[in-house]
Parts: sequence; structure tokens; C-alpha cells
Amino acid sequence: MVAFWPPMLTQEQAVEIRVLARQGASIHEIARQMGCSRNTVRRYLRSEQAARYGPRAPRPCKLDEFHEYLHGRIEAARPHWIPATVLLREIRERGYTGGISQLKAYIAPFKRVPDDPVVRFETPPGKQMQADFTVVRRGRDPLLAFVATLGFSRASYVRFTDNENAETLVRCLWEAFEHFGGVPEQVLLDNAKTVVIERDAYGEGLHRWHGDLLALAERCGFMPRLCRPYRAKTKGKVERFNGYLKGSFLVPLAATLKSAGLRLDVDVANAHIGRWMAEVADVRTHGTTGEQPAARMSEERRHLQPLPPPTVTPSAVPVRMRVALPVESLQHPLSTYQALLEASA
Repeated sequence: MVAFWPPMLTQEQAVEIRVLARQGASIHEIARQMGCSRNTVRRYLRSEQAARYGPRAPRPCKLDEFHEYLHGRIEAARPHWIPATVLLREIRERGYTGGISQLKAYIAPFKRVPDDPVVRFETPPGKQMQADFTVVRRGRDPLLAFVATLGFSRASYVRFTDNENAETLVRCLWEAFEHFGGVPEQVLLDNAKTVVIERDAYGEGLHRWHGDLLALAERCGFMPRLCRPYRAKTKGKVERFNGYLKGSFLVPLAATLKSAGLRLDVDVANAHIGRWMAEVADVRTHGTTGEQPAARMSEERRHLQPLPPPTVTPSAVPVRMRVALPVESLQHPLSTYQALLEASA
């Protein structure tokens, strides 16, 4: 069967069809006057409408003016990822009035880092603290973060260091107890040599602890506990916070410094972590508890054991840990970093 195609009309005929249509002539009347089929008339009228209207222009979006800023933040953070909640906070400070849904939809195609699920379980107030070192950077200029998270409130303590030896671990644990205002019944730790010399040395669950950790446990009155071997993520609460710390604090801060040709180090991180904890981490609505860690901390603090008198001598404290704000060791004056961060806020 041979298909029949309607004859091509001249440009003048096509114009005449459109003029007749605008004058109100019917399809049948136009076809009669032009001596062509009604389908031909319809085809030319449809092509005229498509040419006149074309694809509808996209509607303006509240996020449009922030695209360049978002691209810059995403690229500066590579290979890491700044969470949408952090980017939302940043662009709202710049005048964005929209919601997080369109922000998530816009940045989703640029994300390359998959979510890393963790295992969590609930404990009563004062029962358990999970502690760990998370590596930010290895090499000649290492950067690590000691993180301690209380199981009930999800309140956390963070101290940045350049090592994870036993002396630093003990000092960081003590600082965490001071920060929380008491000592939990248990501290859940990883299977590092600074924690345990030999698992099950005296029977199942009876470990040979590192001497420094054991001395601190005896003095403060907590029981050290180990996560399962090769299952560090049984420390789900602290592991979860480690990811939040990197995404919400470290990556944005490093990206801001990188844009100015500066480098994130131990001292700069410690200089800014306190403000971020107080203004962001402690007052966020936690995804699991549905409450702010600061609010739940007031209840948990009542169940913590009292702190013993401090006995750590200054000589036993690593140099980087002795000062709260080591301004003199910063690569640039602290005002340089502060001005930069305020300008990016």
C-alpha cells in the first residue's frame, strides 16, 4: 500500500490559510477555498501554532540566583559533600526564601558520595558514651578528630588532634567528661592498641586493657567496652556524628579556607569547633530522637556520675592539647580566619 502525503503548499498559501483561520473561517471552508484537504489545513495550522508559541519558558525559581554560589561550594568541597541542610543555612543567610525540597532536587545530580548507613540502639540517660578518633587527613600534616557522643542525648564533644596515641586518648576522654559535667557508666571504644592490648585475654569478654585507659576508668568509675571486631559501626551514634561533623562542619570550613588559599589544620579547626557545636550541632533537631541534643542533655546530666578531682599533670598533656585557643600557632592571625568566615556566612 502506498502512503499518500498531502501536497506542499507555497508560502503564500500557508499564510492565506492562517489568515482565513484568524478571520473565523472553518476548517471545511478553508479547505474548500484553498482546494486542499482538511487534514492539510489542520497540519499547517498546527505548525503555525507551534511556531508562534513554541516551548513555554521555564518559570523563575527562587533558587536561580544562588546556582553559582551552590556550584562553587560543591566544587570547592570535592571529593566530599556539603549536606543540603548546611547549604540551605548558607543561602538563607544570603536572602534565599524557598524551602529545602527544591534545593535537594537541584543539587542531587551533583552528588557522588553515597549515604553510609549505620547501626544504632538506644540506651537510658547516663548509661553509655561512645568515643572514637575519626581521620580527616593523613600524611605529614595529619588531622584527626576525637569525638565522644552520649547515647541518650546525642550530645557530643569534639577535639581535633594530630595523633591518636594513648596519652591523647586519655586526655580527650577526660575533657569529654568535663564538658558533659560527669561520667557515664560505660564508654564504648574501638579495638585500637591504645585501648586494648589483647581481647579475651582472661576469658570471653575479659580483655587486657591498655594501662593508661584502665587507670582513667578506675579513677573516673566507668567500664570500658569494646565494639565487635571489624564492626566499628556498632558504635552507631558516634559514627553517625562523625559523618555529620565532616559534612556540616569540616567540609564547609575547608572549602571556605581553600577558596582563600588557606589550609585547615588542628588549631584552626579547634578555634571554630566550639561555636559550631553551640550554634548548630547542639541545637539541631536530631533525626532519630526528634529533639535537640542540648535539651536532652539537661536530663542526661542528672544521671552522670560526678567527676573525680583532676590529677593529670601539665607535663602529661600533649602540647597541642594544653591550650584552648592556640592563636600563636595559627598560620595567619585569627582575625584573618574570622573575617573570612564571617564574609562567607
